[in-house]
Amino acid sequence: MNANQRKKYISNSQESVRMFKSDFFEALSKVHYTVPIIIFMPVIVYMIIQGIQQGLCTWQYPVTIISGLIVWTIVEYVLHRYIFHYQFPGKIGARLHFVIHGVHHDYPCDRRRLVMPPSLSIPLALMFFFLFRNLLPAKYLDIIFAKFLTGYLIYDIGHYAMHHLNFKSGLFKKIKQHHMLHHYQNPNRGYGVSSPLWDKILQSD
Repeated sequence: MNANQRKKYISNSQESVRMFKSDFFEALSKVHYTVPIIIFMPVIVYMIIQGIQQGLCTWQYPVTIISGLIVWTIVEYVLHRYIFHYQFPGKIGARLHFVIHGVHHDYPCDRRRLVMPPSLSIPLALMFFFLFRNLLPAKYLDIIFAKFLTGYLIYDIGHYAMHHLNFKSGLFKKIKQHHMLHHYQNPNRGYGVSSPLWDKILQSD
């Protein structure tokens, strides 16, 4: 049995394990699931209003909306697979991996660590905004970025729901089952959280 096949520690407790000696950093690592909505929903609304004022053609709205959502699914998959699950070398690397994502796999029901803390989500959002601003024509930027953030909220709030709600049937049940397989059977498969799209395409489901 190799290292990837060995069972790892998984707690079913909904309480938060302490990660940092510093109370300040400990507080930054925890967040209520409504916080991303409070922070990013006004930004989404503002950017949609700005986007409408760009005077896009009717057919361009669905194209930009779908584009923003698809770009999010790609970013979500890449971050989860290649950043969150990257095994940094050495003891310091192991500690870094635990802080970034390992804690979630050890304590998947921790209510305070199921959505991204603002200390990480806000810098990432700003980074992607400036990246998009340099890559996209100005008239498409607002709508695409608004839908990119919408995809992020679906991911973050959906992730919380997958760990704490019991879906009886339908699409959400299938998505939850996909994510639970990632947690409880093989953490090296099923990297898509809000959608299994790229797992299917890249055969990592």
